[in-house]
Amino acid sequence: MFEVVIGLEVHAQLNTKTKIFCSCATSFGDNPNTNVCPVCLGLPGALPVLNKEAVKKAISFGYAVNATVHKKSVFNRKNYFYPDLPKGYQISQFEIPIVENGELFINLKDGTQKRIGITRAHLEEDAGKNIHHGNESHVDLNRAGTPLLEIVSEPDIRSAYEAVEYLKKLHSIVRYLDISDANMQEGSFRCDVNLSIRPKGDTKLYTRAEIKNLNSFKFIQKAIEYEIQRQIEAWEDGTYEEEVVQETRLFDTKTLETKSMRGKEDSAEYRYFPEPDLLPVILSDEMLEEGKNIPELPDEKRERFIKEYGIKEYDAIIITSSVEMAHFFEDMIKEGASAKLGVTWLTVELLGRFKGETSIENSPVNSKKLASIIKRIEDGTISAKAAKDVLDHLMQNSIEVDEAIEKLGLKQVSDDGAILAMIDEILNNNRDKVEQYKSGKEKLFGFFVGQVMKASKGSANPKVVNELLKKRLK
Repeated sequence: MFEVVIGLEVHAQLNTKTKIFCSCATSFGDNPNTNVCPVCLGLPGALPVLNKEAVKKAISFGYAVNATVHKKSVFNRKNYFYPDLPKGYQISQFEIPIVENGELFINLKDGTQKRIGITRAHLEEDAGKNIHHGNESHVDLNRAGTPLLEIVSEPDIRSAYEAVEYLKKLHSIVRYLDISDANMQEGSFRCDVNLSIRPKGDTKLYTRAEIKNLNSFKFIQKAIEYEIQRQIEAWEDGTYEEEVVQETRLFDTKTLETKSMRGKEDSAEYRYFPEPDLLPVILSDEMLEEGKNIPELPDEKRERFIKEYGIKEYDAIIITSSVEMAHFFEDMIKEGASAKLGVTWLTVELLGRFKGETSIENSPVNSKKLASIIKRIEDGTISAKAAKDVLDHLMQNSIEVDEAIEKLGLKQVSDDGAILAMIDEILNNNRDKVEQYKSGKEKLFGFFVGQVMKASKGSANPKVVNELLKKRLK
């Protein structure tokens, strides 16, 4: 039996308007090499100037994960050659990062929580992007100099499941803090996995392989599962020392395999030394105090939702998994929807209708409309079954809830006189069954309800039907 040892390095792109050491825009999708200047192009004589907003966002993250935020931190040069690194080195932090010794907690399948240590989180600049066209390679330096917060976990993770849970929690935290849009498709939240195995009970750390630049939870899980199996098979076959070497591997999303890319450098090979063009970062007391003013985070919001709204823990975990979903839910409550129905109609009905690129952020049915549907169920205007038809219609048409109810003819009949007339007719037409009911066959009550609902074509209010039918049968 083997134990898996995983440590994760996450690069979260900070959502500042400008780059970390210059005033070039950080906007995504612009024409190649248009958001560049002498500083991010690494031209001789150009000097970097630190972006204060990037520092503030790093401080907020530090406090959010119960970490030490260092009053003094230092930038270093990390030297390596790569085509998309215009200076031939990257400005990063090495000996003294801005954030150190943090933690976060993940939910395990058995309902317990596990602590995952965060070794450090440091500021650095991003590289550019290589674009390959057949036999040609092009370099786009728009991304060069974009501020990154690299978040390094302790090797506390023991499975693909735990890795994904940790990443989802981290993703949620940076979104709640609004320090990164964490868009995985655009590469603003990407992950490197460091993975090794060892016999169960062994405390030694064996050779680790690094899987680089993973940017979807699904592929992170698949990459880890494949790499675990690869290393276990090598150990059992007696080829571990030849097959498992310190290297960087890439994950092929088509074959779902990891493949060797290049040998992995040790920190000494990067020849770190203090960045001579930047002074040490000394945080003022005001900046440190300001950084403590962080919004309500997922765990706190989850606990509040359970206590304040009386919802189940499982539902609270789903609703608080993203800041947009949490805000959507609370907006529904403010609009007058009940928490109990709000949970079901948000997590089951609305989310269940999302297809393709549709998400809570761009949902055609907003919180106000969904709350209106719930209120119409609660006040008896429509049945829960009819409400589903209304929601389906609203997913395709931009109209108000009451307008959709009228258009679809789904308004429930709650008028006592109209319903009594239907009941009397049905009871007159089924006198034999009325006698059977009165002699003890109470199951026939369901038959009468069904007949009334059929006569009303589903428009009669079931609650009113039940009440009036009981009175008539007495």
